[in-house]
Amino acid sequence: MMSLLLRIFYFVIFLPFLAESRNPALNDDVLGLIVFKADLREPDSKLVSWNEDDDEPCCWTGIKCEPKTNRVTELSLNGFSLSGKIGRGLLQLQSLRTLSLSKNNFSGTLSSDLLRLESLRNLDLSENKLSGPIPDDFFGQCRSIRAISLAKNAFFGAIPSNVGFCSTLAALNLSSNRLSGSLPWRLWSLNALRSLDLSDNTLVGEIPVGISKMYNLRSISLHGNRLSGHLPDDIGDCLLLKSLDLAGNSLSGSLPESMRKLSTCSYLSLSSNFFSGEVPTWIGEMKSLETLDLSRNGFFGQLPGSLGDLQLLKALKLSRNGFTGSFPESLCSCKSLVDVDLSQNSLTGKLPLWVFESGLQQVLVSENKLNGSIVIPSSSASNLQVLVLSSNAFSGSIPEGLGKLKSLEVLDLSGNRLNGSIPLEIGGAVSLKELRLEKNSLKGAIPTQIGNCASLTSLDLSQNNLTGPIPPTLANLTNLQIINFSRNRLTGTIPKQLSNLPHLLSFNIAHNVLSGDIPSGSFFNTIPPSFLSDNPGLCGSIVNRSCPGVLPKPIVLNPENSSPNSSSGSTFSPSGLHHKKIILSVSTLIAIGAAAIIALGVITITVLNFRARASASQSAAALALSDDFLSQSPTTDANSGKLIMFAGGDPEFSAGAHALLNKDCELGRGGFGAVYKTMLQNGRPVAIKKLTVSSLVKSQEDFEREVKKLGKVQHPNLVALEGYYWTPSLQLLIYEFVSGGSLYKHLHESSASNALSWQERFDIILGTAKSLAHLHRLDIIHYNLKSAYILLDGSGEPKTGDYGLAKLLPMLDHYVLSSKIQSALGYMAPEFACRTVKITEKCDVYAFGVLVLEIQARKRLLEYMEDDVVVLCDMVRGALEEGKVAECVDGRLMWEVPHRGGHCSDEAGFDLHVAGSIESARHGGGGEHPGTYQMPSG
Repeated sequence: MMSLLLRIFYFVIFLPFLAESRNPALNDDVLGLIVFKADLREPDSKLVSWNEDDDEPCCWTGIKCEPKTNRVTELSLNGFSLSGKIGRGLLQLQSLRTLSLSKNNFSGTLSSDLLRLESLRNLDLSENKLSGPIPDDFFGQCRSIRAISLAKNAFFGAIPSNVGFCSTLAALNLSSNRLSGSLPWRLWSLNALRSLDLSDNTLVGEIPVGISKMYNLRSISLHGNRLSGHLPDDIGDCLLLKSLDLAGNSLSGSLPESMRKLSTCSYLSLSSNFFSGEVPTWIGEMKSLETLDLSRNGFFGQLPGSLGDLQLLKALKLSRNGFTGSFPESLCSCKSLVDVDLSQNSLTGKLPLWVFESGLQQVLVSENKLNGSIVIPSSSASNLQVLVLSSNAFSGSIPEGLGKLKSLEVLDLSGNRLNGSIPLEIGGAVSLKELRLEKNSLKGAIPTQIGNCASLTSLDLSQNNLTGPIPPTLANLTNLQIINFSRNRLTGTIPKQLSNLPHLLSFNIAHNVLSGDIPSGSFFNTIPPSFLSDNPGLCGSIVNRSCPGVLPKPIVLNPENSSPNSSSGSTFSPSGLHHKKIILSVSTLIAIGAAAIIALGVITITVLNFRARASASQSAAALALSDDFLSQSPTTDANSGKLIMFAGGDPEFSAGAHALLNKDCELGRGGFGAVYKTMLQNGRPVAIKKLTVSSLVKSQEDFEREVKKLGKVQHPNLVALEGYYWTPSLQLLIYEFVSGGSLYKHLHESSASNALSWQERFDIILGTAKSLAHLHRLDIIHYNLKSAYILLDGSGEPKTGDYGLAKLLPMLDHYVLSSKIQSALGYMAPEFACRTVKITEKCDVYAFGVLVLEIQARKRLLEYMEDDVVVLCDMVRGALEEGKVAECVDGRLMWEVPHRGGHCSDEAGFDLHVAGSIESARHGGGGEHPGTYQMPSG
């Protein structure tokens, strides 16, 4: 090993002289490769076999040797994820013929010394991160090189003029770099060159005359540059040319006649230039053409009949020109033709029958002036996969023969003058993925047979005169992403089954005569209202029209309103609430007419309370079928329902059904329901939430899936969900009982002697943050965070409750959901009342910031004065701006300052600033992005 280290040291010191001296004693391939490896980073360790103790490298990964001499002839490390510099150690490989380092991450500049290797024939450094200009003397060292590829790097500057010195060069690829300047005229002196690719650079100027000297040229690609001027007249003298790609430049003029001699050319692309004139008839003499692309130019006139002489033609692309006349009949002679694009021209006449009888797979003729009926021959056995005839003047009915096109994937007949009904045979097009029939005069019903097109992803029937219902069979099309039925005369309801479409992204039914309620779930929970507009019979929160049987929007409750049974000695459950007032107005601008509104509100509340009590009595009677129903084993009996405890075993409750609905056992009420306390026979208490929105929970499967997900959530700072009870008319959630009461109680209803200390408040803030962070990691949004739902156990540890309940109500959209939990007024960012704002974890971040303010200031979120309301966030913001932070800190904490070395107000000031910044960021940053802070981890 020591001798090898000495050799490497000697090698590095004298490296500049080695290539010239060629001392056999120092011409060591192992040494050169090890020095080359020393400059590399290899994350995948693919060069582990390169061992400096080996006598020769012929068994190393990526290495090939000459059998007689055991000297390295090929180094190929393509796609090895290598990075670093291409070191000078490679100069020791004097027998190297192929160096291929493509698809790696090599960086730095290009060294001219690489081409000094006399044996080198092939150099491939493509798809790396090499940069800088190509050195002026790089091609001057090329000796016997045959192929050079520097494609897909970041080289810039001009192509060195001495490129013409590489007389043996057969392939040169400098594509996809940032090369600029003009084409060097010495390029044409490379008469051994067979392939030239300079595409996707920024080369400018004209193509120099003299290209005919490259008599061995087979392929030339200059597309994606900024070349201008005419094509050189001698371009047709490259008689062996098979591929000519000049697309995406600024070339102009007509096609030089010499091109007719390119009888071996199979690929000709001149698209996206400024060529003009008529397509010459001699184009038919280029009999080897397989692809002819003249699209996006200024060609005009009729298409020559000689196109039919191109018997090998597979793709004909002539779109976006000014061609006139009829669809060329001669093309039916092109037996190999599969792809025709004549769109955006001025063609007239009818669509020929042979389009459906040949081997065509794709026909695009949109935005022309074709007319007449679309006729599919009865004997058609078409291979068509894409048929786009949009924006023409076709008339008559949709041909019934479409059902025979078994391979058809895209059918676009939009923007024509078609009438009649959609044929029932459309269901036979089983491979159809996109169907566009919009902007016609179609009438009749949407056929139910369309539900047989199982591959359909996009269906647009808008702007017609269709009538009848939306067929429920659309629910069979599980791949559907886009449905547009707008601007028709459809009637009936929206099939509920459509809410089960898993990939639906857009469903536009605006401007019809549809009625009934809007399905819930999946896409329909966030459907833009504009997609439903001008359907007077539709109902639901999205269109602001109530449906029969749907609960009205609740009256907004004051967060200080007390529950019927609140008392200082009560214990609190996850939804324990103690409010005292009812908001009838918070504005100082209420006019005289408000009195009438208030009176109406009082009457409404009275009626609702009467109905709620009647409903509760009915539920009690139903539950009282068996006084010990809660002690039964899990069952799905229709009377007793289904009771599940996540910990397993049979739950043994000491109280029966009467206890759940007994007012004496009620702990509190929240936006989602009332909470009761009951005891297990072993003496352990539990809290049971009875959902008052159970009539909106329609799916047992969805309910159980979400509840079981919440039941798996385990964290010291979260109230544990221990089980649930289900019937179609009643749902119960069984929680652990937390005895210490709510944070709201300790902040706002405790005596001065029992006030929370600063450390206790800090621990509550930290524990709450940890609980929210844990929920967010599980992709669960609380959405209803407030001090009443932060419960303290016997040791003062905080536990967050009432989390994730919004997911239990798939029938509720954003608007109704917001109104159901308006008891969180003050904690919820105002922009979440907007239907277009997506509910994210940011709403929890905002509420957490407000909670921090409430804890430190020990002030209620809203203080109700005689004729005004003071908002805590506004008060704190004003204090921060005036530098009066101390006014926002609970006075009970100040006595702690001497004992804490003066840090209390500093910490409080910092936390107030953070929480206040959350509110300020929302106002300063726009309503779409509430809460830019992240929850702490832990």
